[in-house]
Amino acid sequence: MKTAIVTGVSRGLGEALARTLLAGGYAVTGIGRASAPTLGGPSYRFVACDLSKTLDIDAALTPAFRAIADAGPEFVCLINNAAVAGPVGTIGSLEVSALTASMAANLVASIAMANLFCRFFVGDAQVRRIINVSSGAADSPLPGGGPYSIAKAGLEMLTRQLAAEHDAATFRAITVRPGVIDTDMQTFMRTQPSETLPSVELFKGFHRDHRLVAPDTVAAKIVDKLVQGDVEQGHTYNYREL
Repeated sequence: MKTAIVTGVSRGLGEALARTLLAGGYAVTGIGRASAPTLGGPSYRFVACDLSKTLDIDAALTPAFRAIADAGPEFVCLINNAAVAGPVGTIGSLEVSALTASMAANLVASIAMANLFCRFFVGDAQVRRIINVSSGAADSPLPGGGPYSIAKAGLEMLTRQLAAEHDAATFRAITVRPGVIDTDMQTFMRTQPSETLPSVELFKGFHRDHRLVAPDTVAAKIVDKLVQGDVEQGHTYNYREL
């Protein structure tokens, strides 16, 4: 049995990843505040969890992780996909409450998920994989988009930390920067005022120049190359490598 755990399955890339994995014969556990209506069937399980409430993650998800571990899958993969775009604004104009919620959803939740994964899936005979969904923003500052960029940079360090601490041949932690995807997040970014998001023209250009890629296209490439293929421990994969 092959199992995947995907966060952020209400829409966008997370929904597409879950659908692609289900079509490929995986048992999928979706995690987030809501599940897309397109997801269902005997191989799909949804666990409601607001990942921005990081103190609740262990209690909310331990039963699901235990059930997966008890089933003894030969392959288990965690895809840390869930993210939020906001808040936007230059540093100095942001509310601490919004910053805290953003860092919780975009970084702390993924660390907590990886921590839980490594606690439950420990046997070297079992193939284990963690895929952290990052962004080119991890190393390219976006004026007005600092919280998102900073969190994604931290997420890539999570991958490197996992690779340094778990060196079994059957364990791999990797990052993927999936490119510019046609999602609600892109819509949100390109509709912000330039006073709040000085880099807004970048996002308008993605849309104007038809550079946005459909979530299904990206999901198919990620599943084929990074879930099912051989990957390099600790590596950051860009869309052009998929």
